[in-house]
Amino acid sequence: MTAFIRFRALLRKEFLLLLRDPRMRFFVVVPPLIQLVVFGYAATFDVRYAHIGSVDQAQTATTRALLATVTATQHYRLSHYASMREAQQAMTHGKIRAILHFAADFPQRPAIQLIADGSDSNSAQVILGQLNRALVQQAGSDILPIELLARNWYNPNLDDRWYFIPGIMANVVLIATLVLTAMSIVRERELGTLERLLVTPLNRIEFLLGKLVTVACIGLFDVMLITAIAVFWFEVPFRGDLLALFLGSGLYLMSSLGIGLLISSYAGTQQQAMLLAFFVIMPLVILSGFAFPIQNMPTVVQWITWLDPLRYYLVVVRDLFLKGGGIADHGFEYLMMSVLGVAAMALSLLRIRD
Repeated sequence: MTAFIRFRALLRKEFLLLLRDPRMRFFVVVPPLIQLVVFGYAATFDVRYAHIGSVDQAQTATTRALLATVTATQHYRLSHYASMREAQQAMTHGKIRAILHFAADFPQRPAIQLIADGSDSNSAQVILGQLNRALVQQAGSDILPIELLARNWYNPNLDDRWYFIPGIMANVVLIATLVLTAMSIVRERELGTLERLLVTPLNRIEFLLGKLVTVACIGLFDVMLITAIAVFWFEVPFRGDLLALFLGSGLYLMSSLGIGLLISSYAGTQQQAMLLAFFVIMPLVILSGFAFPIQNMPTVVQWITWLDPLRYYLVVVRDLFLKGGGIADHGFEYLMMSVLGVAAMALSLLRIRD
């Protein structure tokens, strides 16, 4: 009971410190809103190639020749599926970005159904344009006149905002929580209050938990704020389970808080903490797949991305917004974020203890 009272008093002190500091209030609210507006209205990216699936129910020499034409462009990695149900499941789980469907009556009606994953509107636009050129202009003129029927799943109008804004959530949470964690502990050291706290009945674990819980609450607040703005202002649909979103956010916060805690153990001043934080943040963002497709990176760099928690959280938030689903659909991502979070926390605690 005494430990609970001490911990409650520490939490109250941390929240009051954050709310009374104008710089902290500004950092918690204004930068996330600025990033949301900038990326929501202005950002756009391109991709080079994508994984696509084919469902060839006609099984003719013509359809095989058309698939060979697509493969020859070297823009795609082609996977074959026996039915549309299998291909749809593969797209839902992010294994392919588009489906080429040849119906059984293709010899009588030479129409190709192309279904693109509209949850990534940029990729969908590139895929539609390149496949249109490959199939209609090249193959169509050499083999037979064909009709291309294009559809976009999850984002029918290929609105870039539907793709970028969920990703902004992941970046904002990373930056806010990592920087706040690193700076809050260093600030205590600079002001000389860290030594005073450590000589009180409050033990080291309680002190760290008080810091981490406070910043975690700020991170969850940013998640709720951006989700509300995304849905009600930018009209981005949220089709998934809110519980899955908060569970994923909690696991993701373990990593960002652990990294921030590790930075605080190396930094002597708040300026050093800020510089170290952004030195770490930039590689995490670049390697996450937010701006640059991971598939386009060299193989060695792709292996390194497995250590980036932002990579897995991006998959979770984008799928929950646009594709729906719940906890069971992202078990691998939750597992990886848990492993990376526990590892980050363990390393930071060992460093601080030393």
